[in-house]
Amino acid sequence: MSLPPPGENQTYCTVSVLEAGFVDVPMAQIVDTAPADEMSRFPCLAFLLKHSSRPDTFVFDLGTRKDWETALAPSLVAMVKKWYAVEVPQDVVDSLKKGGLEPADVTHACVSHVHFDHQGDPRVFTSATIIAGAGSRALLTPGYPADPNAHFHSDLFPERRTRYVSPDDPEMVSIGPFAKALDYYGDGSLYIVDAPGHIPGHLSLLARTSPDGAWVFLAADAAHDWRLLTGEAGVADSAHFGCAHRDKATATKTIAQIRALAELPRVRVMLSHDVPWYDKNKGGGAFWPGSLESF
Repeated sequence: MSLPPPGENQTYCTVSVLEAGFVDVPMAQIVDTAPADEMSRFPCLAFLLKHSSRPDTFVFDLGTRKDWETALAPSLVAMVKKWYAVEVPQDVVDSLKKGGLEPADVTHACVSHVHFDHQGDPRVFTSATIIAGAGSRALLTPGYPADPNAHFHSDLFPERRTRYVSPDDPEMVSIGPFAKALDYYGDGSLYIVDAPGHIPGHLSLLARTSPDGAWVFLAADAAHDWRLLTGEAGVADSAHFGCAHRDKATATKTIAQIRALAELPRVRVMLSHDVPWYDKNKGGGAFWPGSLESF
């Protein structure tokens, strides 16, 4: 197993981290080794990618919106308040503005999945093509308010400028351990990866970060904790806390694929809720207008 070698004049992406809120999470929902009273403050990380030869700005994940208590569907707000505490001192829009970008400057915005701490507010990105997994459609149909108990608004994604990526798309290729990925620009610089198990339509991102063979994998919620990737813990699934993934067996397979990818040379794996990385790097040069160092 390997990743495609770089070609002549290989294009790549510069990747910057964006802060997008915090969520306090009971860890017994996440790993099977956690005691019932263990809590962890998860950073919600989003990412800005800039193509090396195109004037494109690509945002992966939109984080948590500041007005989530009034903007989200009532049943979703109730669920969030049952399990979590949420704080959004800085959202994706604030993070972009720190480096001089407005939402209207974004060319592409990919939402890994529709959970509240990733969906943000796609409509403020008025010039962007919105990218989402095809499986998300069923979660928005009929959606709120037609279904008052639905968790997600039916019009979350702007209909005329949303591209739904499906594992059945004929453009899909295999890359590394993943069977289904879309070479988004067609030049080997950025792949949108079908990463199933967490919730229908879940996507991850694999991007080249140098012209000579470095990569970063943005896992989103395919894994919430590094112990799942190291094998120190398994996916939690209890009567009280439930499971963080809709399909535990498939999620476990996806985690195994990410583990295999992380063992390849010059591959960095980033989780959306990467607590150890955030604690070490918060406020540092990896955040926009700075960027991640390439491996």
